Amino acid sequence: MLHVPVLLEESLGFLLHDLSGTYLDLTFGRGSHSQEILNRISPHGRLHAVDRDIEAVSFGEDNITDPRFSIYHSNYSEIDSLFPQQKFDGVLLDLGTCSTHLDDPDRGFSFQRDGLLDMRMDTSKGFSAAEWLNTASEKEISDILYQYGDERASRKIARAIVDFRAMRPFKTTIELTKVIETVLKRTGKTHPATKSFQAIRIHINQELHHLRIMLSKLHNALKVGGIVVIISFHSLEDRIVKNFFKPEIAQLPKDIPINTSVKETYKSIKKKIKPSSNEIKMNPRSRSAVMRVFSKL
Repeated sequence: MLHVPVLLEESLGFLLHDLSGTYLDLTFGRGSHSQEILNRISPHGRLHAVDRDIEAVSFGEDNITDPRFSIYHSNYSEIDSLFPQQKFDGVLLDLGTCSTHLDDPDRGFSFQRDGLLDMRMDTSKGFSAAEWLNTASEKEISDILYQYGDERASRKIARAIVDFRAMRPFKTTIELTKVIETVLKRTGKTHPATKSFQAIRIHINQELHHLRIMLSKLHNALKVGGIVVIISFHSLEDRIVKNFFKPEIAQLPKDIPINTSVKETYKSIKKKIKPSSNEIKMNPRSRSAVMRVFSKL
């Protein structure tokens, strides 16, 4: 299944305020937004893209030969080291999980397809979901499921996970799905493993941590008047984005070093944009998307 970009027209309508400008797509994925940016900017425009997934970077290198385009394998939280001198006219972040990840059983993101329980965006580093589930304490597992998935049955699921791994270690997505199904029965459209898989993915990839770091570095990468477009897919991400761009100092944890004397301000261009009913009908995965747009003053 091809990845379908969410809020494509809305996002690029705000982002591309100067067609001869230089733009940055920090979440390349399979290049849906990037390719359309290249279709719209002038011959003098430029686009840089970043992705932490080496498969996405390889896809970009193989499929986009436009001389105005460059792509880098990196986490977007490393924006300062990637572009130490560059100032961009606009930055785009689509924080959703790429459809190709969900549809590829070998990546371990989906409870609907059996595959190795990995869930890493960057398979060259870190630990897999299976490795974590097989070694983490019951309390840590419970805390992660509740904190990142708002899973009310987190303690029962964590207990079931620990009981299962006492018999044999987790290896596959279907094993985890079946364990969760012993605790929660399906009562509506939402699969009982949805929240747990989301929580584990967020933890394995440290998604919220890297989002906070990237936001703390964003002001140095933007020109005055530069546009930031951020598309979030769950309330944890959206809350971080919304709070960061409040007029007061950016709200960040103490463990993230930033120069607090730099109080760059942003103007909210659009506070909350959601997909139309038609887009949701055409692409059900877009239903939870929220887009916010800001301009650097």
